Amino acid sequence: MKTVLITGCSSGYGLETARHFLTKGWNVVATMRTPREDILPPSARLRIVALDVTDPASIAAALTASGPIDVLVNNAGIGVVGAFEATPMAHVRKVFDTNTFGVLAMTQAVIPQFRARRSGVVINVTSSATLAPMPLAAVYTASKAAIEGFTGSLALELSAFDVRAKLVEPGYGPTTRFAQNTGVRIEDLIPEPYQAYAEPIFAGFATPTMVTRESDVAEAVWLAANDVSGQLRFPAGPDAVALAHAN
Repeated sequence: MKTVLITGCSSGYGLETARHFLTKGWNVVATMRTPREDILPPSARLRIVALDVTDPASIAAALTASGPIDVLVNNAGIGVVGAFEATPMAHVRKVFDTNTFGVLAMTQAVIPQFRARRSGVVINVTSSATLAPMPLAAVYTASKAAIEGFTGSLALELSAFDVRAKLVEPGYGPTTRFAQNTGVRIEDLIPEPYQAYAEPIFAGFATPTMVTRESDVAEAVWLAANDVSGQLRFPAGPDAVALAHAN
């Protein structure tokens, strides 16, 4: 029976992915900054563990509590929407601390056990924004694009130890709390010169022609975890799949 550790399980993609792996009979370590026991069905195969991916001590404690794992899913992330000109550098750093450096820190922490066993999978959840430019998302896209490059290179160097690295690229999902945990309101990042430009864009966000469901992402993570073909990228959701095929 295999074990998966998933970051960012308090809501959204992480929560649905934890549910999905539980239904497949896996052991699941569902991590979140503030553990909640009520959001997942009770199971002898489930452990809920506190984890802040920006805190090295929290990472070490969570991995000790989890024991050996077979798959790491780096899902925890935060978003910021707005004009780059108006985005304080403090918020830029906050996004990168979680979306980029948090992923690197988690990955570096689990590689030794994977390498020693010559087995394991690292799955990094990025975004379809890396497949095609998305307006008013320059900071978020940059943080995720860095992980795209990182994962491609990592996949090559870990292949020497039979360890795999994969990317899951979700499309646009309006049910995901995109800007949670940033501590900044979207309206604060749209100064007056950008408002006329931003208005139709936000209208489009509110009425998308294609929507990525949380279950789409969970299934893509499941496929990535079990893939042995060498495939690197797994777009999730109809819009992400369309963008991937267009590139």
